[in-house]
Amino acid sequence: MKHTISALVENKFGVLARVAGMFSGRGFNIETLNVGPVCGGKYSRITVTVSDGRNSVEQCVKQLNKLINVIDVKDFSEVGTFVARELVMIKVKAEGASARSEIVQVADLFRAKVIDVESASLIIECTGNPNKIKAFLEMIEPFGIIEMARTGNVALERGKKNSDY
Repeated sequence: MKHTISALVENKFGVLARVAGMFSGRGFNIETLNVGPVCGGKYSRITVTVSDGRNSVEQCVKQLNKLINVIDVKDFSEVGTFVARELVMIKVKAEGASARSEIVQVADLFRAKVIDVESASLIIECTGNPNKIKAFLEMIEPFGIIEMARTGNVALERGKKNSDY
């Protein structure tokens, strides 16, 4: 089972290393890791996706909550409903007007944006849930992917909640 875990932490030196070390030290492979500042840079939100095979993610979440500089930890598989999105940027071969036109049509189907145009390639950005990203990649792959960058999940719990960040 995949777990999406979000930790609100103080934006200080070494905190990311301690959080990542908590997972690797307990035998988890981090599938995606996304970190970004919130609240004017005083805090950061770390979003981690891991698979729970033989190890207990619940114990890892409890240990994360005990770390200094960690303010709040949520395992979204325990919370219920949440919204997760990721971003992918792809450089695609686009030689010829017909190939370029087809690529733009595929991008439009997925509400992706062409953000750079060169004579032999296009760079496209697409955001969405992991299933949408997977489907987009399957449709765009036959054109020839030159290069790709992918963020991994960012997630927030749905509904009203008294939280500052």
